[in-house]
Amino acid sequence: MPQPQPHQRRLLPPRLVRQAPLLELRGLSKRYGRIVAVQGVNLELYPGETVGIVGESGSGKSTVLRMLNLEEAADAGTYHLAVPGFTEQNLFALDRFHQRQLRIQQIGIVYQQPHMGLRMQATSGGNVAERLIMAGERRFATLRRAASDALASSEFPADRIDDPPAVLSGGMQQRVQLAKAIALRPALLLLDEPTTGLDVSIQALVLDTLLRLRRERQITTLIVSHDLGVIRTLADRVLVMRHGAVVECGLTDQILDDPQHPYTQQLVSARL
Repeated sequence: MPQPQPHQRRLLPPRLVRQAPLLELRGLSKRYGRIVAVQGVNLELYPGETVGIVGESGSGKSTVLRMLNLEEAADAGTYHLAVPGFTEQNLFALDRFHQRQLRIQQIGIVYQQPHMGLRMQATSGGNVAERLIMAGERRFATLRRAASDALASSEFPADRIDDPPAVLSGGMQQRVQLAKAIALRPALLLLDEPTTGLDVSIQALVLDTLLRLRRERQITTLIVSHDLGVIRTLADRVLVMRHGAVVECGLTDQILDDPQHPYTQQLVSARL
């Protein structure tokens, strides 16, 4: 099936135009049997930028996220990340050991369902320290300090560092996930519906934390969400996906205020 041509306008905010991309995807495709999950997706993501992917369930947006986290193998396409030792390589072609090392050191992820990213019965500090241990750190004092610092950055209360995620609220669990994701200051942060299931006040606190971290650390982020309000708050640019393909892309305000593709118009009008 040929890929529909996306409605594409000026893609890069002026502050990002002269930079080289941190992430490049070319021709990303994935099938599950006869089902086309992703077809021919291209993407460039620039240092310090946040890009959002929107679309209805089954549009392929979460599959793209899993492939970027090297959880899913692509059937076709290339994936480049401008980090030391891997810049010129197609990450999909790496062996499992090097993919794992790359994920530990350079890619952080916050899942929609916290149990996918956390050991629910371990302490919150232990969950964050686990990532540091996988990176080779063994000194207890260093692990404790680094875990505390990462949790503080995600605005997790210091007096609950020894509480397991199982006894925490959904918003607190997301903060532990975020702390674990940023503990090693990864090049790329992936967010999969990070505010879904949270009440409005907790959503606002999580979004404020993400905005502050972006400002302070210049974290490069890809966020998948069905919530256009979240996308408007966080994203510089938006990709709209339908049936596995990108049908429209551009600056967030352009896409949400003046959508060109009929499908994007439906998404925006449904939100209104």
